[in-house]
Amino acid sequence: MPSLKEIKGRIASVQSTRKITSAMKMVASSKLHHAQVAIQNMLPYETMLEHILKSFLAAEAEAQTIFDQERPVKRVALVIFSSNSSLCGGFNANIIRLMQHGVDALAQEIGLENIDVYPIGRKVAEKAQKLGYNVMGNYAELIDHPNVQQCIELAMDLGRRFADGEVDKVELIYHHFKSAGSQILTTKTFLPIDLESELERDHERDLTTNIVTKKAQDYLKKNRRKKVVEEGEVAPLNDNFIVEPDMDTVLTELLPKMAHLMLYTALLDSVASEHAARMVAMQTATDNADELLRQLNLQYNKSRQQAITSELLDIVGGSVNN
Repeated sequence: MPSLKEIKGRIASVQSTRKITSAMKMVASSKLHHAQVAIQNMLPYETMLEHILKSFLAAEAEAQTIFDQERPVKRVALVIFSSNSSLCGGFNANIIRLMQHGVDALAQEIGLENIDVYPIGRKVAEKAQKLGYNVMGNYAELIDHPNVQQCIELAMDLGRRFADGEVDKVELIYHHFKSAGSQILTTKTFLPIDLESELERDHERDLTTNIVTKKAQDYLKKNRRKKVVEEGEVAPLNDNFIVEPDMDTVLTELLPKMAHLMLYTALLDSVASEHAARMVAMQTATDNADELLRQLNLQYNKSRQQAITSELLDIVGGSVNN
């Protein structure tokens, strides 16, 4: 059995670790709030752009551009989002595992040399280089400082390569942020743009809370649903658009904007998912430290009581012998 001094040393060590994990959890919670605000600020633009595209799609389904035309796949580009740092649970491990499965499947069809990897995040960049993949550039700074202009430049570069026939398909691999306790690993085709499936994808996000327990989230969703029903539905927008000069020209301008939005949305979702995963991981670590402290304190008290009892027995035994 360990001595009282050793147990006290372990208690001090666990308490120190608990302070660190608790502080990291609070920092991750604050960063998650900022990431949720960034997504919320992007949503009005996304809503209006999708409304216009849906209206155009309903008006003229035959309209096509170079960005939504499929062709035989001979070369593929993968844009993969991870984090720059660790201590976020299985966030990076899941992304890297999905990347490896995707690359292995594509390599059997078109060969590994025909797969380009665009890593957005240091963790996936290091893993891709270690595995010998064809890594295109370094975009780690986007994770720490999400920037619309850099996303547009990357989307334009991918669009140029697709238009010139250098790549035939571009896919995004990232975590879709649904709530603080739920991030869904997603693989989505970036180019060619499947407009119908993109406009019908899952848009559900909980941007109002950082609570991660399922019971609390269910309660908030239930109350929020009641509030929406009480407030009533918002009147739809007027769809009487005047299209100048013609539908194809307008779609040629709108589809690149849709591509820019898709890439920026994936970046914001990935950043928010990273902070949420780190917050959950640090909360779990703090809870584990609390449980370990409880066990150590119990062990310390038992050992202390046993030592006191032994001393009393020695004193009583000595007095009896005298």
